[in-house]
Amino acid sequence: MNWEQLLSLKRFGDTQQRLRATQDETRLGFDVDFDRIIFSSAFRSLQDKTQVIPLSETDFVHTRLTHSLEVSVVGRTLGRRVGKILLERHPNLKKLGYTFNDFGAIVAAASVTHDIGNPPFGHSGEKAIGEYFKSGKGLQYKADLTEKEYQDLIDFEGNANGFKILTESRKGVFGGLRLSYATLGAFMKYPKESLPKKPTNHIVDKKYGFFQSEKESFLDVALELGLKQKSISEDVSFYRHPLAYLVEAADDICYTIIDFEDGINLGLIEEEFALEYMIKLVKNTIDIKKYHSLEHKTDRVSYLRALAIGVLINEAVTIFLDNEEAILQGVFDKSLLDKCAYEAQINDILKISVAKIYKSSEVVEKEVAGYRIIADLLDVFVTALNNHQLGIPTNYDSLLLNILPKEFIVISPSPYKRIMSICTYVSRMSDSYAIRIHKKIKGSIL
Repeated sequence: MNWEQLLSLKRFGDTQQRLRATQDETRLGFDVDFDRIIFSSAFRSLQDKTQVIPLSETDFVHTRLTHSLEVSVVGRTLGRRVGKILLERHPNLKKLGYTFNDFGAIVAAASVTHDIGNPPFGHSGEKAIGEYFKSGKGLQYKADLTEKEYQDLIDFEGNANGFKILTESRKGVFGGLRLSYATLGAFMKYPKESLPKKPTNHIVDKKYGFFQSEKESFLDVALELGLKQKSISEDVSFYRHPLAYLVEAADDICYTIIDFEDGINLGLIEEEFALEYMIKLVKNTIDIKKYHSLEHKTDRVSYLRALAIGVLINEAVTIFLDNEEAILQGVFDKSLLDKCAYEAQINDILKISVAKIYKSSEVVEKEVAGYRIIADLLDVFVTALNNHQLGIPTNYDSLLLNILPKEFIVISPSPYKRIMSICTYVSRMSDSYAIRIHKKIKGSIL
């Protein structure tokens, strides 16, 4: 892979090449990507989607939106710092007009959208959709789907759903948000289809990155960027865009440290754990006198969090630059933080977070409710849309379709397209909206 191709400014539908040297410096194409994401309805819904604590009644716990904004800030710094060195290593990029800010803008845009495809109720929302088709009433549709179409559903993936949201055309809107291919490439952490499932231990095979409905769009982006093909069979699989490693690192840094911080501020984790575990990350940068001068717990934890993020940013930048060639060749098979000097400390923090936060009764109870809500929503809307397609809608089906936004009423002989449209509809709901619609279909109007 080569950087000139990887930094493509092309967008869906372009008929002429976009050159970096001819860009308006006051509003670069990569900056436009960020703006389009921020103003999208899919991004706005993240303000009421679970990050860790579902439907928290406190005002300082992170939602998917605040998490995404913080990831973009870290991602921008990672991109700029890496970009500065890459421009020195590849002076041809400077001649073409690229700056270190371009790298920062691409990574920031991909980072701010990294969770845009996640359903309500956190990662359990993905599992809830999958379970509905794997062992719930949705199992009845298996015979009507290809193997890969069915796999898309039973392993419903937020990353693939995100690519769908960003690129899917609808009447009057071609190419979704029409982001630059460089940003789309950096967004795709798992550039493969749902089957074969985890064929190797390479990081790109951990999950999948696009549904069968977006296969053509994915291939268009991958080939334009010159991503290196991984699969030697007919199954679509590529190695990552290098900047996807930085997007992943930004996310890893934020959820590791900030989820831990949320747990402490909520009282789920004792403050002593913060000092015990985070001090191992910041021992070379902490000012102990300043730490002890902070009167409030939130300020002390915030100070440790800021230092820890800075340490891990330095680590990620160093590892990326030291392994640039391996990344370009596709042979770098781990995440950046899996290779860092603080891997053991990060794993210790994650273990505490799993035990104290992710498996807390508050989280588990609301995830259980989310499973039931999502299954019920899928059931009534998929049934209504299928009955409408077959010309046998009940009056209840017709009423449900009046609730369903028109963009999700897909009239198609393909069961997969109809089912996927409902999955997209449910996945784009906020937590509160999903609860509200569920109450209505269950007969509660209060």
